[in-house]
Amino acid sequence: MAIAVSDELLGTFVPIAVYWLYSGLYVALDGVERVHSYRLHPKAEEATKNVVSRAAVVRGVLVQQAFQVVVALTLFAVIGDDSGIAQKQPSAVVIVLQFFIGMFVMDTWQYFMHRYMHINKFLYKHIHSKHHTLVVPYSFGALYNHPLEGLILDTIGGALSFLLSGMTPRTSIFFFSFATIKTVDDHCGLWLPGNILHALFNNNSAYHDIHHQLYGNKYNFSQPFFVLWDKILGTYMPYSLEQRKGGGLESRPVKLVEQTKTD
Repeated sequence: MAIAVSDELLGTFVPIAVYWLYSGLYVALDGVERVHSYRLHPKAEEATKNVVSRAAVVRGVLVQQAFQVVVALTLFAVIGDDSGIAQKQPSAVVIVLQFFIGMFVMDTWQYFMHRYMHINKFLYKHIHSKHHTLVVPYSFGALYNHPLEGLILDTIGGALSFLLSGMTPRTSIFFFSFATIKTVDDHCGLWLPGNILHALFNNNSAYHDIHHQLYGNKYNFSQPFFVLWDKILGTYMPYSLEQRKGGGLESRPVKLVEQTKTD
């Protein structure tokens, strides 16, 4: 006998499964020697610069995802109906439009909340600095945040994207899975050739790596899709990918690259 699973449940739990599966792919690649030439930081830097263990990161992400589940199920319960009939899907054109609206809403919310957590010294010290303990980002650390930050930036931002775009629970399965893949990719710490996300988005692993460094802490707040707000509001720091001495790559601010070449 088949067990029916609602779109609401799938929209809640599929992105979480996608998070661990996609980040697990990068963990597996981390053990491949050839991949090290595409790392944005030497492997040794993870141990020396990151002040939190991988086990603590896993626990922190699971806590955030638990909050995410509670909020998502509550939201679906409030806006849903008791008929048990799935909402009719709109046309493909409308779904694409809803995707872009959702992306814009999420980017807008996260940019201003993220930037404010850097401006407000109390919030940075007690909330947002937890995410920046990962100076050398890696895939499954993408959602390693203080629980309050995770609630404000990610969970509420996701809820607003869903509500304001008008997407159905079924569409949300794909939207939030894609947003999850994009967020993990931005924190993967690799610049792999042929990565289609790097071709489609200027906001990528190299762009976000700048933000995780001390010199880029006040720049590149945009996440996870576009760089629009950074460019409009003067917090855009362009980068150049340079070969690192000893192997691998380094994402460096353009001005720093130009100064080095002049020297």
